[in-house]
Amino acid sequence: MAYGFSAADVAFLTTAAGRAALEAFAPSGDRLADVAAARRRVGDEHAAALLETALLRARARGRLPDGWLWTADALEQATALPVAEHRARRIAAVAGGRVVHDVTCSVGVEVATLSAVLDRVVGSDLDPVRLAMARANLPGARLVRADALAPVTRDSILVADPARRTASGRRVRRPSEMAPRLDLLCQHCGHADTERHRRRHDLVVSTAPGLDFGLVPWAREVELVSLDGRVREAALWSAGLVPDDAPRRRATVLRTAGEGDELTDLDDDTCPVTDVDAWLVDPDGAVVRAGLVRHYAARHGLAQLDPHLAYLTGPRPPSGIRAFRVLEHGPYGEKALRQTLRRREVGRVEILVRGLDVEPDRLRPRLKLAGPNAATVVLARVGRGAQAYVCDALVST
Repeated sequence: MAYGFSAADVAFLTTAAGRAALEAFAPSGDRLADVAAARRRVGDEHAAALLETALLRARARGRLPDGWLWTADALEQATALPVAEHRARRIAAVAGGRVVHDVTCSVGVEVATLSAVLDRVVGSDLDPVRLAMARANLPGARLVRADALAPVTRDSILVADPARRTASGRRVRRPSEMAPRLDLLCQHCGHADTERHRRRHDLVVSTAPGLDFGLVPWAREVELVSLDGRVREAALWSAGLVPDDAPRRRATVLRTAGEGDELTDLDDDTCPVTDVDAWLVDPDGAVVRAGLVRHYAARHGLAQLDPHLAYLTGPRPPSGIRAFRVLEHGPYGEKALRQTLRRREVGRVEILVRGLDVEPDRLRPRLKLAGPNAATVVLARVGRGAQAYVCDALVST
């Protein structure tokens, strides 16, 4: 169970003695020895806070700001810096000098990225411990304790990242189950689906990629954002932040090394449906979740295997995407697949399934794999039948 920081813990960790202890203390990985070492350094009262902070800083190193104070939940829920920086740049492009208010600021990650590109930034949170940590992490930032459902700014751009797990850890997917409640936040901001509310704030919400977007009709644009192949969030943009003729759906593909990509539902989506070519291409998850697979295919000269299948095919794959060189293919049957893999001396196989009731972990032992080679097998429903594609195990980058 994660350690629960108190206001007294934060007060100590921000003193000269607390900062010096954090600078000098390095956990060894031996829990009992680390607890004893922390007690020797700062005494029983502050040992747990010292040890937990050192461990959380180690977990954050290289992907979030160094030297910050964290709680375990705040670190777990923190937006990846490239994603937060991308959103901050988009907000800065439309802010027009308005105040930008992070109403769920936690320990300050979003406030920091917003402040790097904007002058008028406010952060608020109801949790006094996280707010105290934010003040320590961001000296001089404008931070106040306030309820997200009662914003202390007027006519501002609100940024919110509601918690998407309950206290017990269960994932929630409905706006009414989030904390703060997204449905109430939208009502208070004047974005409820009713004529009796006047828009008082514009709103950007970071939420789960799996959200049913039919539950947020106020969102003028839904942006799916991925980082290095992993879908990180769905960003909901209210009408005041995007023009009337702007896209309704956007896929933003970010990469820490190299250029990313961006697609919208205004891009061309003309692509054929064909038999398999030399490669199978698995589009980025942001593209798939945004419903822009055809748009991606049209941009890169690819084709669909089936109108309802996310896999694409073509003579060569785009760079920076997962793709598999097809060795052979045919109708799927266990016996035929087993014979093919035996002939190719495949002893290790990755099994990917789309649209079929097949469990890879149950199928794999029945294939009786043996041999020095590796392969990727894609099983997919194409038209009315099941197809098996045996592919080279090497992934295109």
